[in-house]
Amino acid sequence: MSEQLDLFLVGLSHKSAPIDVRERVALSGDALKAALAELRAMDGVGEAFVVSTCNRVEVFVQASGEGPARHFFTSRAAQATEHLYVKQGAEAVRHLFRVASSLDSMVVGEQQILGQVKEAYGLASAVSAAGGFMSRLCNRAFVTAKRVRTETDIGRGATSMSQVAVDLVGKIFGDLEGRAILLVGAGKMGALSAKALRVLGADAVLVTNRSPERGQALADQVGGTFRPWEQLEDLLTEADVVIVSTGAPTYVLTQELVRRAMKRRRHRNLCLIDLAVPRNVDPACADLDEVYAYDVDDMQKVVSANHEARRSEAVRAEAIVEAEVMAFAQERETRAALPVLVALRKRAERIARAEAQKTLAIAGAGLDERGRRSVEAMAQAIVKKLLHAPTSRLKEAAVHGDDDLPGAAAALFDLEQEDPPPRTHRAGGHAAARTAASPEKTK
Repeated sequence: MSEQLDLFLVGLSHKSAPIDVRERVALSGDALKAALAELRAMDGVGEAFVVSTCNRVEVFVQASGEGPARHFFTSRAAQATEHLYVKQGAEAVRHLFRVASSLDSMVVGEQQILGQVKEAYGLASAVSAAGGFMSRLCNRAFVTAKRVRTETDIGRGATSMSQVAVDLVGKIFGDLEGRAILLVGAGKMGALSAKALRVLGADAVLVTNRSPERGQALADQVGGTFRPWEQLEDLLTEADVVIVSTGAPTYVLTQELVRRAMKRRRHRNLCLIDLAVPRNVDPACADLDEVYAYDVDDMQKVVSANHEARRSEAVRAEAIVEAEVMAFAQERETRAALPVLVALRKRAERIARAEAQKTLAIAGAGLDERGRRSVEAMAQAIVKKLLHAPTSRLKEAAVHGDDDLPGAAAALFDLEQEDPPPRTHRAGGHAAARTAASPEKTK
């Protein structure tokens, strides 16, 4: 690929777009794999990965321009255009590091986002959309997040989505003694919320899911009872708090379904908490009497005060992010000088070997094996001493963004005639995925 590649980010989040826009572009599973393959196949794209959660959809590409990443959104929802933000180079790196460190989350300090970024990278690597560059970028993001978590108290006492659910339900019912919680779907956030709601004294946790195996596994995990999906309307009649988190692209709880259940409930309040994007609960359900319906954007309003409480820790975390952004930039610039360094050393070593062979040919049988090794070692030592200063200067120039010196060195030594070093742009994907899946091994 002859174009100059840079890192581009095009995305939207809970800060820039309402949920009805986010749900139109959110992808998961096979749909996300297909989108990644489509991105990677576009002209000018070297590597790509996509972070798609309930609060954000962000496309990162190493490419010659932002066009392919922007097309990801406009091809799915024309109205997404006015909500997009675009970042390039160091700004895109900084944004990813902040996201992984939960500094850009709806709930600053929450822990789920790091796992979601790791999953996003792992998926991109598995389908060969992410290679060596994204491996270095993401692993540096994981290191940054770990530093923020261990060197600050930003996560201490942080309000998670599950704790927000407790607050909302507490305001409606006071406590849940004598009441039941229903989990619709096997989403991770639903399970966390159900466990958190246990503190309000719920008598029972009911679970339903289209897949009986996954539903039963979740019921075992939360200490609940699994019921078949076909009993959904009956379950809405029995439960008082319903947490919905499925992978369905449409409404699972429609207004008509909830209306029928409410007639059977005889005016008992029903709280619906929709943690899914795309939404699984029809917003029109909130228009029904005695129904309290919340989606992830509603929950954002509950946690806004939390950010102020952890502002001082966020400042410390931002300093860590900035240091890691600079370190990544320096490493990247140093790598940019490597082709010239490799070619220069290759040229010098080839000349040294050739001259050593001439000397050994002249000496003939007059030198024993030890003497021959000494001549060869002397030739290599001369190369190392001669290249020490140029190597240091080229690395220093790369760190400071000086693009002229490597080019001048290449022209001075006629290095354009050397065979270029092999491209490693697609290498390392699967190995990096293993690293991402084992953060304790990341250094």
